[in-house]
Amino acid sequence: MAAKVLTIAQQKGGAGKTTLAAHLAVAFANSGKRVGLIDIDPQASLSEWYRIRAGLPAAASSLSFVAVAGWKMAADVDRMKSRHDLVIIDSPPHAETEAKAAIRTADLVVVPVQPSPMDIWATAPTLTLARKERVPILIVLNRMPPRGRLIEQMRAKLEADGLPVAAATIGNRIAFAASMLEGRSTLEQAPKSAAALEISALAAEIGSRL
Repeated sequence: MAAKVLTIAQQKGGAGKTTLAAHLAVAFANSGKRVGLIDIDPQASLSEWYRIRAGLPAAASSLSFVAVAGWKMAADVDRMKSRHDLVIIDSPPHAETEAKAAIRTADLVVVPVQPSPMDIWATAPTLTLARKERVPILIVLNRMPPRGRLIEQMRAKLEADGLPVAAATIGNRIAFAASMLEGRSTLEQAPKSAAALEISALAAEIGSRL
């Protein structure tokens, strides 16, 4: 099977793109995939996570990484695709040129949306770019509260707008940030936790779409 490219994109900052990128990378690597990570976000949060991870004695050898400016990433994507089963791109917010390049090269664009009207409204530029490039998208409800009807309300709103929403949702859990601080993922720190199960479910759903 030819390598696939998964781009994590959302024009609103703080949507949780980097956390999703890192956790999905580990989830796919755990399933036996050769995974390449590309960080084109100038904030370089994924780069810092990988730097810490590279210093761990049990770092996952199946993950490889490169940081590059978005407008120069095409060659790196091609190199990654030649050696990996899946390439995951962490794209920057508020950068249309870089976001467009990351979306154009993708087989699927994952758009994390937090539980707020501002996050829903902020999806519009990303969705417009994906439609122009004819790349499929998947909305992921991220950092959701453990109780209440908010998940159902947001899902109904997004689906009423004709948007595909992942069945798997990601909760607002401290475990995600705690594992990132150590260069790891919840799948490694607490593989039977609710956080790990959520990521595994999302990875399986994304895998079925790629």
